[in-house]
Amino acid sequence: MPFDKETEAPEAEEAIQMEETAENADAQQPAPEEDALAAAQAKAEEYLNLAQRVQADFDNYRKRTKATRAEAYEDGAREFIKLLLPVVDNLERAIQQESPDERMMTGVKLVYKQLTEALEKRGVTVIDRQGEKFDPALENAVMQGTDEEGEPGTVCAVLQKGYKMGDQVIRHAMVKVVAEA
Repeated sequence: MPFDKETEAPEAEEAIQMEETAENADAQQPAPEEDALAAAQAKAEEYLNLAQRVQADFDNYRKRTKATRAEAYEDGAREFIKLLLPVVDNLERAIQQESPDERMMTGVKLVYKQLTEALEKRGVTVIDRQGEKFDPALENAVMQGTDEEGEPGTVCAVLQKGYKMGDQVIRHAMVKVVAEA
């Protein structure tokens, strides 16, 4: 068979182009090891992100429980102090009474002083607003006074002391208020 340039040349050129295309395709496609490495790195990054989110969630949980625990402690302290306030009232009444036994009165005064100091250390303060404008957030008006007892709308007598712990009222004061005209 004679050599025909027109028939042989296109076939040879086709073969060369196919080889080049195959080489280019091999060069563009990553090796299986590179695929596996990229997949492993992506998975590692995903796990790292997940671990960081879990750590952040746990830190938030720890902060919430710490705040809840502190709030519960303060609530318990306020409830306990509410139980002590009638004891303080009774000690005040005992001190106001006259007694022939001076040693007993001295003891009662010392117990009262010790109890009030302990309450003060805990942040408990007396609501004493006699002569000031009546505030329903701090006091309960249980009686009306006359104009001779003071300015209208003011507290003219404290019948039972009120107490606050910080900004929260533990017990409202029971007061007598001058009636407004």
